Amino acid sequence: MSTSVSTAGRSGLVYLVGAGMLWGTGGLLGTLLHRATGLSPVSVATCRLAVGGLLLVALLATRRRPWPRNPLAWRRVGAVAVLAAVFQAAYFGAVVASSVSLATLITIGMSPVVVAVLEHLTGGYAVDRCRAVTIGIALCGLALLVGDPSGGVSVGGLVAGAALAVAAAAAFAAVTVINAVPVPGLDAMTTTGLGFTGGALLLAPLAATSGLAFDPTVRSVVLVLVLGLVPTAVAYTLYFRGLSNAGPGIAAVLALLEPLTGAALAAVVLGERLTTSGLAGAALLVVALLLAAIPSRSTARIPDTATGRRRSRD
Repeated sequence: MSTSVSTAGRSGLVYLVGAGMLWGTGGLLGTLLHRATGLSPVSVATCRLAVGGLLLVALLATRRRPWPRNPLAWRRVGAVAVLAAVFQAAYFGAVVASSVSLATLITIGMSPVVVAVLEHLTGGYAVDRCRAVTIGIALCGLALLVGDPSGGVSVGGLVAGAALAVAAAAAFAAVTVINAVPVPGLDAMTTTGLGFTGGALLLAPLAATSGLAFDPTVRSVVLVLVLGLVPTAVAYTLYFRGLSNAGPGIAAVLALLEPLTGAALAAVVLGERLTTSGLAGAALLVVALLLAAIPSRSTARIPDTATGRRRSRD
């Protein structure tokens, strides 16, 4: 029994690491798509959700996978759709109001903190000293990696950007916590496909104000497809699949692989160089990621225990 639980925890960890690394390609692909098409950030986000969701829906249809039939499953899909739309709109709103660095710092940095608070309030995982230290190291590393978040932005812009980034962090944390509990008859791929398609529909009216049309060249079409496939369809399916085994707290910390991978790709592909403080921040993020993985073996049994308690009540 303990061996199977340990194996499940390790597989969940692998899924989450894969998701974080694939998310790191999103910033690069989104930047290249913006340069190739002139689409606004919120339009890029809408295309990302729509393409990623529809690709998965098409795959599910070709495999003749049964669609969810119980109301609980559809409520979960609806929640993912709303939260995905809120996350994308709030994050890119923070980018426009302030800067990419501030939006990234607060959104990704606050997510593990919000997850910890939600778990504490819902009676999930305890926030022990090791987890608190891990989150602290991750926040310091992220701050050093991102650098100065102000960038000459006005005070009003900073306040608005920070508020929107906190909303984005809350939406991502909520997605993480609710999807850590499986729903009968609903797998990770179906959740991602239907949820993100619904999120794109909710976000489309906002994106339409800045324009969704672009010149469909080979380069732009390939970029849209890859953006929808790699850091969206595949990455989120892996993330949702690993959540139930590894736990939301570990998942939120491992999401920090996104800015770490993004910084490495920006240095290689776009020629951006990390400063000394950026390198120090990257090192701290690596330490935080390792610390997040170490206690996963001891906490992997908690979801099973909770499930057992729920079953015993039934």
